[in-house]
Amino acid sequence: MSLKELKQKIFSRTKVKKIIFFLFGDIVLISLSCWLGFFLRFDASIPQEYSTMILGFIVLAVPVTIFFFWLEKLYSISWSFISVNELLRLFRAVIVSFLVVGTELFIFRNHPVFIGFPRSIIFIAGFLTLLTTGGLRFSKRIYLHGFKRGISSNGKKRKGISVLIVGAGDAGEQLARHILSSKNNPYAPVGFVDDNPMKQGVLIHGIKVLGTRKDIPSIIKKYNVEELIIAMSSVSQDITRETVELARGAGIEKIKILPGTKEILAEKVSLSHIREVSIEDLLGRDAVTIDTQAIKNFISGKSVLVTGAAGSIGSHLCEQILNFSPKKLIALDQSETGMFHLERDLQKKYPNTSKSFIIGDICDKDKIKWLFNTFKPGVVFHAAAYKHVPVMEAHPDEAVKNNIFGTLIVAKAAISHGAKNFIFISTDKAVNPTSVMGASKQIGEMICLWLNKQNKTKFCAVRFGNVLDSQGNVVGIFEQQIKKGGPVEVTHKDMKRYFMVTAEACLLVMQAGATSKGGEVFALDMDKPIKVLDLAKEMIKLAGYEPDVDIPIVFTKPRPGEKLFEEILTDLETPTKHEKIFIAKLSDFDEQNLLNNLEKLKTTLIKRNNDDIIKILKELIPTYQPR
Repeated sequence: MSLKELKQKIFSRTKVKKIIFFLFGDIVLISLSCWLGFFLRFDASIPQEYSTMILGFIVLAVPVTIFFFWLEKLYSISWSFISVNELLRLFRAVIVSFLVVGTELFIFRNHPVFIGFPRSIIFIAGFLTLLTTGGLRFSKRIYLHGFKRGISSNGKKRKGISVLIVGAGDAGEQLARHILSSKNNPYAPVGFVDDNPMKQGVLIHGIKVLGTRKDIPSIIKKYNVEELIIAMSSVSQDITRETVELARGAGIEKIKILPGTKEILAEKVSLSHIREVSIEDLLGRDAVTIDTQAIKNFISGKSVLVTGAAGSIGSHLCEQILNFSPKKLIALDQSETGMFHLERDLQKKYPNTSKSFIIGDICDKDKIKWLFNTFKPGVVFHAAAYKHVPVMEAHPDEAVKNNIFGTLIVAKAAISHGAKNFIFISTDKAVNPTSVMGASKQIGEMICLWLNKQNKTKFCAVRFGNVLDSQGNVVGIFEQQIKKGGPVEVTHKDMKRYFMVTAEACLLVMQAGATSKGGEVFALDMDKPIKVLDLAKEMIKLAGYEPDVDIPIVFTKPRPGEKLFEEILTDLETPTKHEKIFIAKLSDFDEQNLLNNLEKLKTTLIKRNNDDIIKILKELIPTYQPR
C-alpha cells in the first residue's frame, strides 16, 4: 500500500468515526431535549401518564431531525472550523424538523398515545435541540479558542510569535480563527489593523482591531510585534507596497502575505497558505477580469497541444489547461530534463486527466506531422520559441529557423490536420522591433494572419510583457546576484519594463483563444511600466538588505538588441469586452512579399549569412531598426 493510499484510508476511517460520533450524540441530545420539554412544561414534575407520550414524541422527533440534519450536510462539517454558515444550516434543519414533527402530531392527534399533547412542548423541545446539538458542534471550537489557547477577558498574553494581522475582513477573520485553533501554531496575534472606520475597536475571536494601516508603526512599537501578516484578499499592489513600507520602517523584517481567494482556490484559509511577500506582490500589476466560463467552454473535452511545454509559459499553461478538464493534453518540448520534471509534476497534480509528453523539435517536420496524425489536437497553443534577446542577436539564424520556420511548420500542420484554433504566443518586443528576436516574433504574427485567411483554422496571437517568474528573467538574475552579496547589475538607470505574473499571462492566452474569431493580435494594457532599478532595490529590501549599503547596485549598458523601453500598445489598438485586453492592428503587409522573403530566408539559412538574414528581416518589417 502506498503512502497516499494509507493516508486516504486513515482519513476515511477518521471521517466515519466523526459521523458516528455526531450521529450518536444527536440521537442522545434530541431525545434529552424532548424529555426536557416535558420536564420544563410541568415544572420538573412530569405526570406518570405522560411516559408513553414522551417515548412516542422521541420516536417521531429523532428520525425526522436526523434526516434534515443529513440533508443540510451537518455530518460533513469541520469540527474545528464550524462557522456562522453551519449555525444557520443547523437552525434551518431544527425549524423544519419540528414543523414536520408538529404536523405529524396534528395528524395523529386522536391516537391514544398523543391525545392531549401539550403544543408548547414542540417549541421548547425544538429550542433545546438547537442549543444542545449546536453546543456539541461548537464545543471543540470553544475549547480550542477559549481554554486551550488561553484566551480570556483577563488580558493574559498569548504564547508564541507576536503577529499583527493586516485586514479584518473575511480572510483576516478566517486566518485568526485558524491560528487560534491550530495545535502547533507558532503565532500569538496581538491584534488587527483595518482601514474601515466601522471596524475600529471591534473584537474578532477575542482579538481587537487596534487601528488603521497608518497606525502600524506605533502598534508595532507598543505591542512588540515580531511579524506582520497581510490578509487582504482584493487590494491593489499599491496598498500592499505601502503596508510593507510601513512595517519595514518600523523595523519588521518578517512580513508575510495571505494570497487572494483565487490563488488559494479553497473555502478555508489556513496557515499553509501564508507565504513570504514576493516581488510579484509588490510590483505585479492588478489582475484583469477573466471569463473563466468562456475558457472552460473552449478547453473542456478537447485535445489540446502545447508546444514549448517545458518552458516558463508552456509549463504554467499546461497546468492551467488541466484545470479546465481537457479530453487530453499533449505537451511537446525538445528539453529532456524540462519534460521529465513537467511530466512528474503534472502526473502528481492531475492523475486522472489523459496526458502525453513528447520530446521533439518544432522544426522537425516529420515529427510534427506524426504528432498531429497521432493525437489530432483541436486546440494548439504555440509557446515554443527562442526568447533571449542578446543570444538571438548572436545567432539570428537560429531565431529565424525556430521562431519563424518552426512556427510555420506547426501552423501548417494544424491546418492540414483540422485543428480548430491556433494561439501564437508573442511578445511586446515584436512592436517596433530592435532585436532579431522581436522581429522574428512579428513575422510569426504575420504568418498567423496570413494563414488565418484560409478559413480552416482560427489563428490569433497574444502579446504580453516580461513574466516575473519566468526562466532567465531579470528577477532570477537579481536573486542570484543578491545571494552572492552583489553587486546587482542594472542595464541603465532609466530602463523600464512591463511585468506580469505567469498565471495571469497564461489565463490571458487562454482567454484570447476562447474569444478569438480569427486573425487578431491581442495585447494587454499592463498599466504602468516599472523601472528595472526600482525592481532591483525592492528585491534587495525583500532579501533583508539595504540597497547601495549592504548590496551595491552598478550600471552596465544596454545589450545588443535591447531597448530602454518596450512598447506593448500603440495608438492603433481596439478595445474588447474584456477589461484591459485590446486587439492590436499590425501594419498592412504584402502577403506575396512575405512569401518571397520567407523563401529568401530559407536559402540564406543554408549559407549561414547573418548579414543577409538581417537585411531580409528589414525588408519584411520596415519598422525594424537593429541596434
